[in-house]
Amino acid sequence: MKSVRETIGAVVGGRLGYEDGLDTLAVAPAAEVDPALAAALFDATARLWRGGWQPAELHRVVARRGTGVQPHLITDAVAAYLRGFPPKTVDVRWRDQAGELEARPWWGDDAGYLREVAARRRVDRVTLIDALLSLLSLLAGLPPIETLVPPPGQATPARRAPGNDAKLERVRALLAKAEATTFPAEAEAYTAKAQELISRHSLDEALLTAGSEAVVPYARRIGVDHPYESEKASLLTSVARANRCHVVWSPEFGFATVFGFDADIDAVDLLHTSLLVQAHRAMARAEPPGGKAGRARLKTFRQSFLVGYAVRIGERLAEAGRAALEQIGDPAALLPVLASRDVRVREARDRSFPSTVRGRGFRVANREGWDSGRTAADEAALR
Repeated sequence: MKSVRETIGAVVGGRLGYEDGLDTLAVAPAAEVDPALAAALFDATARLWRGGWQPAELHRVVARRGTGVQPHLITDAVAAYLRGFPPKTVDVRWRDQAGELEARPWWGDDAGYLREVAARRRVDRVTLIDALLSLLSLLAGLPPIETLVPPPGQATPARRAPGNDAKLERVRALLAKAEATTFPAEAEAYTAKAQELISRHSLDEALLTAGSEAVVPYARRIGVDHPYESEKASLLTSVARANRCHVVWSPEFGFATVFGFDADIDAVDLLHTSLLVQAHRAMARAEPPGGKAGRARLKTFRQSFLVGYAVRIGERLAEAGRAALEQIGDPAALLPVLASRDVRVREARDRSFPSTVRGRGFRVANREGWDSGRTAADEAALR
């Protein structure tokens, strides 16, 4: 007769039918099942943390693919993993993501974890076992990914330029004003000023670090939520291209990996988030009435709107980049520096993703949405 741990492994590994495994665990003594399932969850997530996954990324994938209590179980797994590491050995980005998820060990002993989850989340025992088994199967199918943030136990020194955080706070303040105003002209003015600060800082940093082997390109994964995630990813690509970054979109996981130098990636992250807020607001004002009869038309309108918005934003950002370059004292001296940095970014991308596939273009099925998206991009444009 199989032990509880062997039964769990057989279900997850496909050697035992799911329903048979669920029935076996549901009638087995809770004193044997509960600790084994808790240990299986924490072991499975620990493998993924060591395999390059970050808390926000794994939580997003489970929220997209899973159901019910499963995202909460991932949050608890984050808290369980952090218990074994002193704070100084946890990278600040890992710690920040855990904080955003509000991951803390709220339960007592791990042996009673399932019982406490059932009471806290108000689910019956069989439903919780079912949720855990299907979650373990989902986690088993996730591969290791590129390690962009060291997992706990491998803290790394800060690598930002002095004063960079202060500049980012100024940019965040301007973009917050652009998102808050209901007047397109004000939003454009605030966003244009933010882009001016970003471009000036990025070009200054490129000149200051020219030829330095200590300053290297990195990568950051940025989540893209549904619906219309592919269209939203196209906006991210437009913003990244204008800020000298390269993007690899992973639709199966709901995130894009942005390669570039820190200052440029920061710009992409901030601008994409702000422009997406402005795009949604403009789309809500421009879209036709919905309802059952117009549901298909509304969907194509929104898709076309976001594509048109992304294309036009890319054009305007390219114009802003050229204008910023012309304001440099000697643009000709900067061009070789930018070209060299682009080669290094491409090399970093190709090392991580040696066999990428170029994305397909979008078919615009709604001219009204396309035109409205381009108009909205002009109103939120970056000079």
